[in-house]
Amino acid sequence: MTIEEALKIGGKIPNWIDSLSIGGQVTVIGLIIVFTVLVILMFVLKIMEKIFAPKTAKNQNETPEIVAPVVEEKKVEQKPVTVVEEDDEEIIAVIMAAIAASLNTSTYNLKIKSFRRVSNTAPAWNKAGLNETINSRF
Repeated sequence: MTIEEALKIGGKIPNWIDSLSIGGQVTVIGLIIVFTVLVILMFVLKIMEKIFAPKTAKNQNETPEIVAPVVEEKKVEQKPVTVVEEDDEEIIAVIMAAIAASLNTSTYNLKIKSFRRVSNTAPAWNKAGLNETINSRF
């Protein structure tokens, strides 16, 4: 069998318009098959997610831990709460200055009612990545 015999469709060699038409049909059929399989995969993954996802209670009354201190804006000038440890005083001052800067107000208009440290249970690689990110910005 020669190439000319292999290219014959219905006993004749197709012209370029027929070749483009056949190529377009093959392209459209291929796209339909690909997107149909993608939609089927999407539905299979959604079903698997509903089956294998961990069940969580919807009626949990847990409140998330608050990392930032509770701040109340006041019109009366008051000094910040004094803390016994010197280390904590510096941290509170920095936090209060950052909050005052973000609120475009003076630190005298703010009063910290309470604060607490949040335990850091992150793995060592997480802490190292965080430190690297912070240090790369300077």
